[in-house]
Amino acid sequence: MAMEAMRAVQILNPSGEVTMPRPERTRVMCVANQKGGVGKTTTTVNLAVALALHGNRVLVVDLDPQGNASTGLNVPHHTGVPDVYDCLINAVPLEEVAQGVEGIPNLWCVPATIDLAGAEIELVSVVARESRLARAIAAYPGHFDYVFIDCPPSLGLLTVNALVAAQEVLIPIQCEYYALEGLNQLINNINLVRQHLNPSLDVSTILLTMYDRRTRLADAVEQDVRNHFGDKVLQAVIPRNVRVSEAPSYGQSVMTYDPGSRGATSYFEAAQEIAERGIKEPVSRNA
Repeated sequence: MAMEAMRAVQILNPSGEVTMPRPERTRVMCVANQKGGVGKTTTTVNLAVALALHGNRVLVVDLDPQGNASTGLNVPHHTGVPDVYDCLINAVPLEEVAQGVEGIPNLWCVPATIDLAGAEIELVSVVARESRLARAIAAYPGHFDYVFIDCPPSLGLLTVNALVAAQEVLIPIQCEYYALEGLNQLINNINLVRQHLNPSLDVSTILLTMYDRRTRLADAVEQDVRNHFGDKVLQAVIPRNVRVSEAPSYGQSVMTYDPGSRGATSYFEAAQEIAERGIKEPVSRNA
């Protein structure tokens, strides 16, 4: 219990004295994987909260019509709430739809409502449809250290918008065999976007999620991913943890719901690693 309490204090950082390194320029990170259920939204929410609790200014852009990132941050996203759809289709400035996250001063969220479900079709006829999000982020008057874009589980126009807007791609990979099957297709799409729309895009970070240390399969998948991607794979691995699954039902991240849990500790370590890597490898362009 004492260890859990110590971890909780470290993660919640109530004094604000402990900070994670801040990058020189805004890091725009697209959290993408066309396979559903691999932990994209959970990863986006928890990394954003961990960085914000430790001195970084963070914006989360919820680009999934299901609006799960908005739910996890307890940000209103019912019909009628200004959302990312308005930015993409009606060119509403991002700062007009961004909402502050309650209880976490350095964190903002651009919510997604069900209106976003029609954006894929409506974007087809829009001028410069692939770069709408990139321009909205670039026009934001304030400065953020991190912008996390939570993508839908598909490779449609919403995900392409995220890839064009980002400098870095963070791919969460579930430690199961099926998770590896679609990875080549995702990498191919990222390469196409890099060639034709966003030359500075880089797969900078791989995060292994839902790791079950009791199975040989999880260990085999981890070894395969580390052999293939090398240093891009974070040393921190996210275990299967019931607290991580419970937290969204209370409108919280696991960082605030149960900061002493293994899930919170793992995401804290992952955030710390991402922050330290950002200092070692300067980002090539600003948002």
